[in-house]
Amino acid sequence: MYQTMETILTRRSIRSFEKKPIPEEDMKQIVDAALHAPSAMGRQTWKFTVVMNREKIQQLARAAGKVLGREDYDMYSPEALIIPSNSKESRFGRDDNACAMENIFLAAHSLGIGSVWINQLHGICDEPAVREVLREFGIPDDHVVYGLAALGYADDTVIQPKERIGTVAWIR
Repeated sequence: MYQTMETILTRRSIRSFEKKPIPEEDMKQIVDAALHAPSAMGRQTWKFTVVMNREKIQQLARAAGKVLGREDYDMYSPEALIIPSNSKESRFGRDDNACAMENIFLAAHSLGIGSVWINQLHGICDEPAVREVLREFGIPDDHVVYGLAALGYADDTVIQPKERIGTVAWIR
């Protein structure tokens, strides 16, 4: 099997991380993969904010948790976050960011780093408490966060692969 296919077929969402730093060189490779994702008309209206400080990550988690009414919300306590944001005016910003997120997840997995999509910020990123943290991280007020990537090394929990289901129609 080709290495790319093996990476795609073996990647799983990780929701429990070790307290072990991710090397900056690995993070740079992951972000580079995001930057190489397709974007509508090649406009690349995105911005990627990399947070490698656990306290800053928990600051954002607390703000989101407060808005969501989930006091114990911790975003699975990752070692790092990559926050793709995109101009609110970008017609295809959500699609562009989704492509970048998939590249992030695949690149992380290829480096032995676990990941999970965090979608809680979508719809609440303009709530004052959340926007204040995003602004502190340098994310422009005219940007929306559709999802973010939580990254870290998987703990020892064994992840059983799910059966993949879905409808496939072949037209010949």
